[in-house]
Amino acid sequence: MKLIAELSGEHPGLPFAELELIGRVVERRPQVAVVDCRFPGEIDRLSLTHAVLEYLGECEADYGSFTDLLRDLAMSADGTYAARVKKIEGSALAAPVPELERLMGSLILGKVRLIDPDSEYRAVCSGDRCYLGRLVRRIDRGSYEIRRPGSRAFFHPGVMMPRMARALVNISLVRRGEVLLDPFCGTGGMVLEAELVGAQGIGSDIDPFMVSGSRRNVPEGFFFRANATALPLRNSSIHAVATDLPYGQSVSIAAGSLDILYTEALEEIRRVLMPGRRAVVVTHRDISRHAGDVMEIVASYSQRVHRSLTRRMLVLGK
Repeated sequence: MKLIAELSGEHPGLPFAELELIGRVVERRPQVAVVDCRFPGEIDRLSLTHAVLEYLGECEADYGSFTDLLRDLAMSADGTYAARVKKIEGSALAAPVPELERLMGSLILGKVRLIDPDSEYRAVCSGDRCYLGRLVRRIDRGSYEIRRPGSRAFFHPGVMMPRMARALVNISLVRRGEVLLDPFCGTGGMVLEAELVGAQGIGSDIDPFMVSGSRRNVPEGFFFRANATALPLRNSSIHAVATDLPYGQSVSIAAGSLDILYTEALEEIRRVLMPGRRAVVVTHRDISRHAGDVMEIVASYSQRVHRSLTRRMLVLGK
């Protein structure tokens, strides 16, 4: 199944990485991707995608090519329909959106209904291409606001927002019924997102206060106190890992140094991770050299959170 994904603009690379959960990205432009979808049942998990469309066709980003595409497809809607056009900033298509929507309405057979139509045809124009599809799914992103850290039973400053935690869980490629580990679980955000997508989330932390708080936030998860450099888990027993490594002076003192903590924790993650599976690790400094010595670096991303904090994300493979 070939799909078009309308992506959020929160990060230039992470939305594409998250799409690997549902299939192979075969074409990409700013905020839009074409995906050869193998796991359509996972679409609702996506957090960095706004909408998913059934792929109908594509053309160069000019008015004549767009008109030819519509005529060649000779589409006929079952029931009522609406025609929508979205132009991503930087699109080469100069024609205004209302004009393009009127063009679609004149070349798609059926009865136009703008409110609550039976189907919706959407054109997404990005860069030098226009993509045409039929709406399959709008992704509900409002639920992430409901789960904001401040609204949970246990709160601690500096935790990751739910939408990003879900994206990292998805990028780990954990599937329903599999086990995802967060060895620095904090307030349990990663474990919560794993549980919500049907995986078994387990979390550990060296701080008993955090373990207790995580249990309050995620009663369905499994939490235990442990040093991330010596986990009480069997070799190759975990399907996926997603974690935000700690930082700061107190952590350095407890571990001897951050370098020691990161290296030994990465070695332990590799030990418990199943062969061929992924760990997604977030840090606030560049640890590529340490990580590359322990596991394969599949991809790396960075995101500036504020002036003094840049979040660095590594996708590691065993």
